[in-house]
Amino acid sequence: MAAAAGGLGPGPGPGDSPEGPEPEAPERRRKAHGMLKLYYGLSEGEAAGRPAGPDPLDPIDLNGAHFDPEVYLDKLRRECPLAQLMDSETDMVRQIRALDSDMQTLVYENYNKFISATDTIRKMKNDFRKMEDEMDRLANNMAVITDFSARISATLQDRHERITKLAGAHALLRKLQFLFELPSRLTKCVELGAYGQAVRYQGRARAVLQQYQHLPSFRAIQDDCQVITARLAQQLRQRFREGGSGAPEQAECVELLLALGEPAEELCEEFLAHARGRLEDELRSLEAELGPSPPAPDILEFTDHGGSGFVGGLCQVATAYQELFAAQGPAGAEKLAAFAHELGGRYFALVEQRLAQEQGGGDNSLLVRALDRFHRRLRAPGALLAAAGLAEAATEIVERVARERLGHHLQGLRAAFLGCLTDVRQALAAPRLAGKEGPGLAELLANVASSVLSHIKASLAAVHLFTAKEVSFSNKPYFRGEFCSQGVREGLIVGFIRSMCQTAQSFCDSPGEKGGATPPALLLLLSRLCLDYETATISYILTLTDEQFLVQDQSPVTPVSTLCAEARETARRLLTHYVKVQGLVISQMLRKSVETRDWLSTLEPRNVRAVMKRVVEDTTAIDVQVGLLYEEGVRKAQSSDSSKRTFSVYSSSRQQGRYAPSYTPSAPMDTNLLSNIQKLFSERIDVFSPVEFNKVSVLTGIIKISLKTLLECVRLRTFGRFGLQQVQVDCHFLQLYLWRFVADEELVHLLLDEVVASAALRCPDPVPMEPSVVEVICERG
Repeated sequence: MAAAAGGLGPGPGPGDSPEGPEPEAPERRRKAHGMLKLYYGLSEGEAAGRPAGPDPLDPIDLNGAHFDPEVYLDKLRRECPLAQLMDSETDMVRQIRALDSDMQTLVYENYNKFISATDTIRKMKNDFRKMEDEMDRLANNMAVITDFSARISATLQDRHERITKLAGAHALLRKLQFLFELPSRLTKCVELGAYGQAVRYQGRARAVLQQYQHLPSFRAIQDDCQVITARLAQQLRQRFREGGSGAPEQAECVELLLALGEPAEELCEEFLAHARGRLEDELRSLEAELGPSPPAPDILEFTDHGGSGFVGGLCQVATAYQELFAAQGPAGAEKLAAFAHELGGRYFALVEQRLAQEQGGGDNSLLVRALDRFHRRLRAPGALLAAAGLAEAATEIVERVARERLGHHLQGLRAAFLGCLTDVRQALAAPRLAGKEGPGLAELLANVASSVLSHIKASLAAVHLFTAKEVSFSNKPYFRGEFCSQGVREGLIVGFIRSMCQTAQSFCDSPGEKGGATPPALLLLLSRLCLDYETATISYILTLTDEQFLVQDQSPVTPVSTLCAEARETARRLLTHYVKVQGLVISQMLRKSVETRDWLSTLEPRNVRAVMKRVVEDTTAIDVQVGLLYEEGVRKAQSSDSSKRTFSVYSSSRQQGRYAPSYTPSAPMDTNLLSNIQKLFSERIDVFSPVEFNKVSVLTGIIKISLKTLLECVRLRTFGRFGLQQVQVDCHFLQLYLWRFVADEELVHLLLDEVVASAALRCPDPVPMEPSVVEVICERG
């Protein structure tokens, strides 16, 4: 076993001596093994093929640093049988051979690198030898140069001091020469107009002359320079006061005068005065463009002229003033702010005057472009002169113009709506005048609705230009909030819808017996228009407005339901007024037909009166007219004898008994009492009940008003026998045709029954006509 254990290790390496000590061989193997682990990045446990973490001081750990072969062999002999020992030996031999193979592979793979490293080291040795030789030569050369420099310095030490003194004397002589030549130089610069060079010369010599003014020669030079400087300052002031040059040249004059020591306060006042003159010339030029002749340029040219002339000049003045008179402090800034505020106010007044001339135009594109340029131009002076409030004033002007444009578009929408109504009036009147068939109410309603909606969309598109992203003032809080919500939505759209409803309602208040000059068809058309607005148009318009103008304002706005309720109420009032007007027209015919006839001496009836035929014709025409705009509506179930019911009622035995001689005034029972008792048990008829939005309800209201008028007129007359019979014939004729127009035919029966009963009560000889005769007359009529 000892021999076997001794044969586990590899043979001696190429550099080892056969006679070397035996314990060094395992140490070399462990070092080689450690190098392999470092190269492949393996831990102790991973290299051994088992989990890491054994005790590093374990003497039986083959891979450990404190491995003891004797202890390891003793442990194997004690614990392992012979077969396991043989297997261990075989495994160990296999591992040793694998390690030797790995070592050889590592050497073979890195052979080129080893050769290259050897060559590199050899070259480095040669290069360092050459470098050492060069460094030695450099050190020798530096020593020679140092020695040579030391000898030169020692030789020239005395001369260096003399040269330094001579250089100082030369510089002093040049300065003295400059001082002695200063008067002539100043004079030449003044003659040539080189004022800036002259001021620089004076500035260079001022301190020296001031310091040595006690010396006569320097005093003379100073006096000459002061005379020349005074003449220079006079010429600069003259040039400055002439004002023919531009702002940069005048600013240069002021700068030179300040450099010459002129009083800053006086120069500040003169600078602002000259700037005021130039800017007032620009304002007068703008004011001349507003005159009656020549024709004023368009608003875009006007704002360009004002921006390049006045605003540009104001920026130059402000910039030059702040550069020249920065030492003035807050007092100087206040002067400049007051100066800019005064002239800016005059400029803004001219701009507003010119903008007022644009309020009559309908196109906003040119106006918005002009306002954009006006606002952009005032950004720079607004930043330079924040205390003057120019930017805020410009924004207020833009906001005011935007509000005025909203008012202008509102007036335009109102005028367009009134124009549509005028067109409808003419279309309704033209066919009657020419005797031709005109456009139908449905077509007129569609034209009005489309025209009004197109005008609303055009107005929204026009005012939307104020909120375009490319416009400089569109990001202001007013145009992101109040302009969209209170201006466009509430002021323009909601205001127009309410104005339209008020205009429509004004037709309900027109005086006159026949509804004034308002055609009934116009009332019907407006009623349907308002009803359409209530059902769909208002919601569509407000949704369109909210989508185009993204409101960022939290101020309250009018709900859609409120506007819809107002439009529905307007439609109801118009339709009610239409019923009253049409009922009044028919009532006038019936009233005149009753009041102008002598009912006591009338002849026996042979036909239906013409006015009753006219009533049926007009009612039929109204039915057709209303049916063009409104749905049919709901009727109660009709009886099978609707066309004959009135006749049977009037000719019944009960009615004959009522008119019999036994019910004359000398009879015990009063007929008035009988009539009043009958009314107690009859259904009460509400003549002016609310009108619903359908054809049946409208016709019912008109017929109720007409028959109620007929009833009241009959109550004021006294009838003879034939007069009563004529009323009986007329009422039967009306019943034949009017029952089909109303919601409940019983209503017509009751009213006509009351008419005949009232006539009978007011007849001294109430003898009714035979039913068959009444039928024949009505059929013939």
